[in-house]
Amino acid sequence: MHELFMFADRRSTPAFWIGSLFVVVGVLLHLPMFLMARSMHYMMAGMPMSAGMLWGMAFILGGIAAAAYGLQPKASSTDVMGAHERIVAPEDAPLTIRHLLAGGALAIALVIDIMKPAALGFVTPGMRVEYALGPAMVAFLPFSALLGTVLGSFVWGALADIYGRRATILLSAVMFIGTSICGAMPSFDWNLFMCFLMGAAAGGMLPVAYALLAEIMPTRHRGWSLVVVGGVGAVGGYLAASGFSALLQPTFGWRIMWFLNLPSGLILIALSPLIPESARFLMHIGRPDEARAILQQFGSVVVTETEDWDEEAALDHSHLPPVDKRYLGPTVALTLVGLVWGFVNFGLLLWLPAELMAEGRDMAVAATIIARSSLIAVPVVAVAAYLYAAWSTKRALLAMIAVTALGLFSLMLRQTGLPILADPTLPVALLIIGSTGVISILLPYAAENYPLRIRGRATGWVAGCSKSGGLICQTMSVLAAVPGIGMAALAIAVTTLMGFALVAAYGRETRGRDLRELER
Repeated sequence: MHELFMFADRRSTPAFWIGSLFVVVGVLLHLPMFLMARSMHYMMAGMPMSAGMLWGMAFILGGIAAAAYGLQPKASSTDVMGAHERIVAPEDAPLTIRHLLAGGALAIALVIDIMKPAALGFVTPGMRVEYALGPAMVAFLPFSALLGTVLGSFVWGALADIYGRRATILLSAVMFIGTSICGAMPSFDWNLFMCFLMGAAAGGMLPVAYALLAEIMPTRHRGWSLVVVGGVGAVGGYLAASGFSALLQPTFGWRIMWFLNLPSGLILIALSPLIPESARFLMHIGRPDEARAILQQFGSVVVTETEDWDEEAALDHSHLPPVDKRYLGPTVALTLVGLVWGFVNFGLLLWLPAELMAEGRDMAVAATIIARSSLIAVPVVAVAAYLYAAWSTKRALLAMIAVTALGLFSLMLRQTGLPILADPTLPVALLIIGSTGVISILLPYAAENYPLRIRGRATGWVAGCSKSGGLICQTMSVLAAVPGIGMAALAIAVTTLMGFALVAAYGRETRGRDLRELER
């Protein structure tokens, strides 16, 4: 069991499983109150919280703490640096069935991860009716979720560099299970709090999964696999959210969408044998024997370095990227691109239906325009993966940023009354193509631009910034300060061009690049 699940020691294994069991029990203690509301179509607004629910919360808090203890890595006293050992491959390894299984497991993890925030749009109508909420109050729900994802990306990215990639993913899965109780909360305030925690758990898994995948895939296959896994996660997450909503909500109401966190979190834990810890991280914390065992599964080895080891240079990668001058240029560039994606995805595309209705189009027509344009998201992911792997990582990102900018300028020029832009389909399609391509490439590209010791923090920072753009837009919605579409498109277009210029100036070409070069 110890070798299979990669816990720090024998005491950690029962700590993790007992903690996970406590979290599951805590969620199950909330189900009786939910089932009691069956005659009211599972509407629980105003119901008092039972003793079982309070005990359940205590079980969940204690279980998460125990699971976190069980996942805490135990560094060895082995002086890995003094041993002059380094990993040869996965850069030099062939693609094996073990790589494909790990990639598939991480793709499923991202589907589950993205399904959580994607479900917000499907639960809001039912929540609004049950709690009798106005538009301003409803806006607090996505605001709370996005705030959680922003902070989660920052915190979990840092934890990935301390706990390890795999351990952080499993801890996120345990938190997923615990946040299932959002479906039993009787008040809107409790839903806001639990939605924040759910966002925190979801926001952390995305960048960590990219960091882990970048470290286990061979160089020749790293580019396309990163983009494909991310694209499958994004598209699959939205399809899963819409599919489960259509299947379950008519019978069980909106609350069932949150209770899905229980089985989905258990699926992630069940897949844990397929998700390896990063051998690089294991070497870093002084566990070379476990690193060798992982590398053997992936066709890689550890060799002895013959040249002198520059210890000062090896230990000089520990600063948070935004404050380290060596990484400041790429970090600022990717930060701006992440903000732009958030502005477009959580701002313009959400504000656009109201703008189209103000032009005299009904809601059905506005929704049809956006839905028709969204059909191109799947082929865009495939094209992005091809360009990223076969052409150029840097230029592929620049191309997608350029398409986004073109869509923004097209949307802005609509306000001038140009006949060719009277139909909003073209600007919307350009925005969806650009934003889909950007988010498919952005985090894989970030994971390939930073060395091991800060890769989790760096990727988490960029992921958090992509959500921060949405958080800013939602804040404007809450304050009823949403600008006109033309003015908003102009402001975002200026930021987009700045991001484009900085990526062109400071971005690195990572296609076919050995990640070991980043450690020198």
